[in-house]
Amino acid sequence: MKYAFLALPLLALTACEPAPEGEPVTRTRIDGKADPAPMATPSPEATQGGNMQVESACRSIIFEDTPLTHCLAVPSRHTIATDLSPPDGSPYRSLSAFSRNEDGKTIAFAMNAGMYDDEGNPIGYFVENSQRLQTLNTNEGSGNFHMDPNGVFYGSDGEWEVRTTADFLANVTERPQFGTQSGPMLVIDGKLHPEFSQDGESRLIRNGVGVDDRGRAHFVISNGPISFGKLARFFRDVLEVQNALYLDGNVSALWNPATERLDTGAPIGPILVVRKKDTPDD
Repeated sequence: MKYAFLALPLLALTACEPAPEGEPVTRTRIDGKADPAPMATPSPEATQGGNMQVESACRSIIFEDTPLTHCLAVPSRHTIATDLSPPDGSPYRSLSAFSRNEDGKTIAFAMNAGMYDDEGNPIGYFVENSQRLQTLNTNEGSGNFHMDPNGVFYGSDGEWEVRTTADFLANVTERPQFGTQSGPMLVIDGKLHPEFSQDGESRLIRNGVGVDDRGRAHFVISNGPISFGKLARFFRDVLEVQNALYLDGNVSALWNPATERLDTGAPIGPILVVRKKDTPDD
């Protein structure tokens, strides 16, 4: 067990907009080369690496003139976990730090996973390896996290779900293997969040997650500024996701080892990690 911090004071929402002080997120590659220009490709896509073909769980796509990266986690091929810090250590605060503790060959992709306080600890429900490190946050407040309804992305044994916080509180009785609370919800039972306009004026780099009717988890990060409404419509209209959760904005970041993309920028908090399952050789 790393540590527990179950008390929930009224903390400053470091990851909420307006953005914290610091560098904006930079889309970069481990080798220092620029990320390729976004293009619509089938998912998953494959990239050449020496004499071996490395499959990527992510694809680049354009939605209404906005470039996005869409990453797909499939229960038969992937596992999902949350990660906050190395054992007995402080939060990673970056995907770069996290990557130094991992074998990239085992990682399909990783993405920041919700909002956090000044120390990088989650401000809402957070479960890692079936250990609850933070209780469900039902407080009222300002900022994106408290834009009712917010929600929880969680799962166990390859069954993944997104629920509103109220739904989670009322119906989930067993602790999942992983879980992270964030907000606002983007899509609720097939409908956009009631406070979103079609394409509002607030536009930042943003990311979110949703689960479709086949149990696949769709992770999306914008490669350019995007409104809440447009991001939510991509989940609903293109990915056909009934429930989707906003993870964060402006600090949003992705690590995709297959394409050597490793985003850097302002400090992040919790991380969602999608790992490849061991599969028999063909």
